[in-house]
Amino acid sequence: MAEVRAHVYISGRVQGVFFRAFTAERAKELGLTGWVKNLPDGRVEAIFEGEEDKIKEMIARCREGPPHSIVRDVDVRFEKPTGEYQSFVVSY
Repeated sequence: MAEVRAHVYISGRVQGVFFRAFTAERAKELGLTGWVKNLPDGRVEAIFEGEEDKIKEMIARCREGPPHSIVRDVDVRFEKPTGEYQSFVVSY
C-alpha cells in the first residue's frame, strides 16, 4: 500500500470539544504520523502520513468527530509524503 500525506482543515464546532485529543488518539490507533492543532479562525488543522487506506479511514473519522463536535466541512489536500514525523502529536 502506498504511503500518502493528507493536509486537512476541519471546520464547524471543532474547538473546545476535545477534537485534537480525539484526532490524536485515532491517528495513533491507525499508526499514522503527523500533527493536529487549533487555528485562530476556529478550524482544526492536521497533517496525516501513512498508508492510503488508513489515511482514508482517518479522514472519515474527522468527518464524524468526537461526540460534542459539529463538523461542517473537511477540506483535504493530498500532498507528497515527507516522512519527517516519527509519531503523531498535538501541536500548540
